[in-house]
Amino acid sequence: MNPHKLSLIALLGSLPLAACAATPEALKPFPTAAEGYRRHVIDLPPQPNEADHRVELIAGKTLEVDCNRHRLGGQWQEKTVEGWGYGYYQLEKVGPALSTLMACPDASRKQAFVAVGGEPMLVRYNSRLPLVIYAPADVEVRYRIWSAAQDSSPALQQ
Repeated sequence: MNPHKLSLIALLGSLPLAACAATPEALKPFPTAAEGYRRHVIDLPPQPNEADHRVELIAGKTLEVDCNRHRLGGQWQEKTVEGWGYGYYQLEKVGPALSTLMACPDASRKQAFVAVGGEPMLVRYNSRLPLVIYAPADVEVRYRIWSAAQDSSPALQQ
């Protein structure tokens, strides 16, 4: 799927992930969260053609920032539940905040969500299984659902 042909259909970042309706039975194959980590679960609604959708995982923290651009270091890993083949995602090595170094007025300080930087974590859309994410306990996990455009453009031929 061409990322330039994706359009944002919903930003659901304000939903508390722990409140999703995944049953304990559906989560049974997945490991419990390690010490210092929290398990986040996203139940995705069924879509007519799920291959045309992706889920972007966004992790970060609310920090006091100034007028500079800020991001956190971190590394996503895709893992598989042994014996089941189900995939899940783990955020590791969340580092200190990095920022540009522009001079900012003191009045520019505010509380803002600072995301883990790097490449966006786009994962396959699958409403039949819960989307399970493990992240450090002090990290908030948000997500966006992306959808392919209805029409596609032909590739340029040379």
